[in-house]
Amino acid sequence: MIAAAPVRNTLSASTLIGNEVRNREGEDLGRIEDFMMDLETGRVAYAVLSFGGFLGVGNKLFAVPWDAFTIDSLHHAFILDVTKERLKEAPGFDKDHWPDVADSEARTRIFGFYGVTPDWE
Repeated sequence: MIAAAPVRNTLSASTLIGNEVRNREGEDLGRIEDFMMDLETGRVAYAVLSFGGFLGVGNKLFAVPWDAFTIDSLHHAFILDVTKERLKEAPGFDKDHWPDVADSEARTRIFGFYGVTPDWE
């Protein structure tokens, strides 16, 4: 009998960056570009989702709260419960203007869009 591989509860950020993001319907919503850490708590403040564009040109970036995702470990993907059309309405940003979730207005806008309460509130 072959033993099952152990389940890992931790992964390096570098193994997650570039993973695809899909919704529950299986639509491609983009890729994980980066993770932003809260330096006071050491937690992931949000993941950076890249959507649209071609070869990284013309893509829009989104700050997505970590708790808005579920993980599909079998397919090495993130699941985000939004449609493509809804995602187009999400608060986005470009590579030169990153959101600061310490700003209560930005936090309310970002976390509220995904229906997630920040873990520090």
